Amino acid sequence: MRVRGEAEMGFIEGDARTQGTLFPVTLEELIPEDHVCRVLDAFVDRLDMQKLGFQRAEAAETGRPGYDPRDLLKLYLYGYLQQIRSSRRLESECHRNLELMWLLRRLCPDHKSIAEFRRMHRQAVTDAGAELVTFARSVGLIRGEWIAIDGSKFRAASSIHSVHERVALERYLESLELADREDEPSVENSAVAAALEKLRRHAEPEVGFMKTAQGMLPAYNVQAAVDAEHGLIVAHQVSDEPSDNRSLLPMAEAAQHALGDPPATIHVVADAGYSNGEQAAACENKGILPHVPAKRGVNTRGDGTLFDRTAFQYQEQSNTMRCPAGHTLRSDGRNKLAIVYLARPEVCGACALKPQCTTSSRRTVHRHVHEEALQRMQQRATATAMQLRRCTVEHPFAILKYIILGHPRFLLRGLEGTRCEMSLATMAYNLKRMFNLMGGAALRTALVTI
Repeated sequence: MRVRGEAEMGFIEGDARTQGTLFPVTLEELIPEDHVCRVLDAFVDRLDMQKLGFQRAEAAETGRPGYDPRDLLKLYLYGYLQQIRSSRRLESECHRNLELMWLLRRLCPDHKSIAEFRRMHRQAVTDAGAELVTFARSVGLIRGEWIAIDGSKFRAASSIHSVHERVALERYLESLELADREDEPSVENSAVAAALEKLRRHAEPEVGFMKTAQGMLPAYNVQAAVDAEHGLIVAHQVSDEPSDNRSLLPMAEAAQHALGDPPATIHVVADAGYSNGEQAAACENKGILPHVPAKRGVNTRGDGTLFDRTAFQYQEQSNTMRCPAGHTLRSDGRNKLAIVYLARPEVCGACALKPQCTTSSRRTVHRHVHEEALQRMQQRATATAMQLRRCTVEHPFAILKYIILGHPRFLLRGLEGTRCEMSLATMAYNLKRMFNLMGGAALRTALVTI
């Protein structure tokens, strides 16, 4: 490199492209000691690939040699850290990216081999992510005492038009089946066969429409359990259920299992969308304390001046309810997950507080079967706990959507494909987070020595 003379007022010039060097530069010299590629290399090399279920983890004695699954896993993790998820783009990067040349030792696998690796090792990739969580816990980056749970909608690979067409075909076939039960329909068999064939050939039959910030779109519900100590994701799931009210127990159990040797009590924080009395009681039985605002129904009649259920006192010994006027409402059986308590019509008719209580002939009060668990869960859901939830779990979703994935839309189709892709994204997020917390050199040393 040289600078042109002052009189020429030139620019700093680089070396000539034909310039030779006495000592050629090696790939090892181009990658700093604290580079993220060295962290990826150390992490994957410590994995027991055969135990995790990666095929060809040991070289075969006969046949054409294949790529080491360690190299392909390193390639994918690097790609997700750089917002490169396409197998064709990863193939291209192998030919021109110096960092990948160092990481893969100048290997350039074709895009079919790259895509096939991800398709074949969906569960193994998930298990590799669990190994990273175990390592993070061993070095003190995960405490496991407070876990925040939340869900976010990620756009599916299928287009709006294709999912609309599939839903319309499903409704069409359902209407034919209903008509067949009532009367003999006059429908051409060829039309039914064509509809069934279209449904059979649909690439993503699980995906449905979910409410997102951009409206109703084909999407999946991604659940994440994040440790409050340093914001690392300890467990995740991809679901085709649009709501979260059945995800409290599964996610709490997944977090408990991922921690390996969890504390005696785990505190789980979530928003009101996870309110579920049955699952709250099950969590408590497993040593998990949920901090979730209880979602309650409201009076559907009156102008808002009627007595709410909180005005009625539960009598545990007699299993009855006492109304504000002191009268007793007795149990009339169980309705799904609630016990129904009814007052006597003649008592309500003569009560002076009836205009403030009900517009019908008698008052009805529902009490949840797991009412005590709901009340305890509500008491634990303090303002401090809810602030902890927001500060812990919302940031990782933003990183996953716009930093790791680059665009919150899956490339792979179906639940199995999206779960594999989310496992890679979560692993990349945790590695990036640990890299920022510990530094590249310290993290690499810990991966090699521990």
